[in-house]
Amino acid sequence: MSGKSFAVIGLGQFGMTLAKELANADYDVLAIDDKDENIQEIADTVTYAVRADVREPGILKSLGVQNVDVAIIAVAENMEASITATMQVKDLGVPLVLAKAMNSLHGRILEKIGADQVIYPERSMGIRVARNFTASGFEDVFELSTEFSMAEFRIPDEWVGKSLSEIRLREQHHINLVAVKHGDSVNVNLNPAEKLEAGCILVAVGKNEDLNKFRKPL
Repeated sequence: MSGKSFAVIGLGQFGMTLAKELANADYDVLAIDDKDENIQEIADTVTYAVRADVREPGILKSLGVQNVDVAIIAVAENMEASITATMQVKDLGVPLVLAKAMNSLHGRILEKIGADQVIYPERSMGIRVARNFTASGFEDVFELSTEFSMAEFRIPDEWVGKSLSEIRLREQHHINLVAVKHGDSVNVNLNPAEKLEAGCILVAVGKNEDLNKFRKPL
């Protein structure tokens, strides 16, 4: 399995496709839904599949969601469940929380309660492997929606020897860092003072227009 782990909460068309794509790409995936048929469909694909009602207080903590690197709240049609799940994972300290919204009002609410990224996917799309990495200019890339992606890219030469706090990815480049890879090592417990080494690969989530600035020439 890859060093990164994901929780996908809600297995509608978007969440189901997202969880399967991440699992097929060898990521560790915890899938959660309140319908038995959805859990049965995905149980043999992901690392763990659990039937649970995310509106129940403390349920996500009992399932170990606090141990994942990224939580994706893929339930949107039930706004109560969407908001409750987002609040729970933020309270649990999950480093990166993405939440699906039905509309702009729903999205603003999710942002207010702490979602790091709000996504507005087309119902028929879900997540897919966006492009072959050799054709994309990234080491690897996954499209989260028509607007947002998760990409892996080598650090620019001018960043070698600088710390994450000096680079200020979120403030200056508007992307959220998930992990730093160096060789076979994957670090998700990021230290803002740690210096980046030549050859490091950053794993980040953001708008496509912001991530595209870090494409390497083809």
